[in-house]
Amino acid sequence: MKSLVLLILVFALLVVCGGIAEAKWQQKEFIVTMWCPPPATEENMAILARDHYTLTGVGTEGDQVKGASNLVAQLDIAQKHGIKALVFNPLLNPSTLDDPAKKAQLDALVDSVKNHPALAGYHLTDEPSAPSFPDWGRLVQYLKDRDPEHLPYINLLPTYANQQQLGVNLTEKVTSPLGYPDNFAGIGANNQTVEFYNEHLRLFLEVVKPEIFSYDHYHFLQNGNDGQQYFLNLALIRNAALKAGIPFLNIVQACTIEPSWRLVNAEEMRWLAFTTMAYGGRGLSWFLYWGPVSYGGMYQEGKRMPLADFGAEINKDIAVIGPELLKLESTDVYQTAPLPIGAVAFPDNSPVKITEGNFILGMFKEKDKPNAFMVVNRDYKNKATAELTLNFGSGKLWVFSRTKNRWGKMQAIQNGTTISVPLNAGDGQLFKVTK
Repeated sequence: MKSLVLLILVFALLVVCGGIAEAKWQQKEFIVTMWCPPPATEENMAILARDHYTLTGVGTEGDQVKGASNLVAQLDIAQKHGIKALVFNPLLNPSTLDDPAKKAQLDALVDSVKNHPALAGYHLTDEPSAPSFPDWGRLVQYLKDRDPEHLPYINLLPTYANQQQLGVNLTEKVTSPLGYPDNFAGIGANNQTVEFYNEHLRLFLEVVKPEIFSYDHYHFLQNGNDGQQYFLNLALIRNAALKAGIPFLNIVQACTIEPSWRLVNAEEMRWLAFTTMAYGGRGLSWFLYWGPVSYGGMYQEGKRMPLADFGAEINKDIAVIGPELLKLESTDVYQTAPLPIGAVAFPDNSPVKITEGNFILGMFKEKDKPNAFMVVNRDYKNKATAELTLNFGSGKLWVFSRTKNRWGKMQAIQNGTTISVPLNAGDGQLFKVTK
């Protein structure tokens, strides 16, 4: 009896002191995925693997799923090709928990897939309004209790959603140093945009307790126009993710489903990917992949379009840069003038300075050492060369080669060293400094 009591006391102390880690979802690879995944066939999964996607969906409408056994078969196919998958199913709804019969079906569903090596998590909903957060939070907690190691996935609205869509009410003013947009493609937005969106994020974090922030933002508009809030949205999501200690994923444009959107080209898609990475994003999702001709996506009625090739080429670069970024933690993001809305100027004490041109600088730390940075060409139409002044003290500068998939020593540096970084339109380059 004394031995049993002692074991219980030791176990309790380990839990209290953090000796036994709480089981939960943890990101293990940079996420490259899509909205509207293809049916989970051998051919489609092989193409996704070839095109460097890491995550898909099973049980979608295109799969015509009728039961858990089909889900397992689809997960088997994904596993064969090295792809993880989110499960889609009508039972993944808060109302299921209020119906004993459906709740039992949900339990059976989770039990049938939770030990499958290809399972990444459960797709719950898209762009919920804040009043529904308690319901989704209840479902998220239920899934975490039954399967803590897999992700309950919810995607959020962008900043240009209005107050009614966000579902927020403010009882006190929230201040922010970020700039406010005056308009978005003709849709009015006032100086409450940041306050409303931050409140939406605060409630989501507090009520739902997510393990990742995911949001969508569509920037490229007809007649060569661009939205005004892209960097504002990136900054607000990044800030919230850092405070919460969770990663974020950006869903970006790869279709013409909305009449106001233009068909993006390869340089614009690369710009979307590298701006996300410079801001510390840990995942990218192309909207959309599989759909009818009217959606204008990567595949239309099963036919591959040029957008799919553009995405695959960018995914290839992310596949080699992503593992390096997962070792790093975003610390700061600066931009050159003229500053887009939501951007931050280079401070006097920045260890990397860029004084001219259209560039973004993402600063990172590795093991608490602020020694890495990514420079991105903010111009998605033209090549440009960034002139960087480094102030890390004496050390060695390394550049990451995407073609060789390794770090290469570039040169010795000291305070005041300048380097020239040529960049293609919308492209970026990753560096680090060692002593």
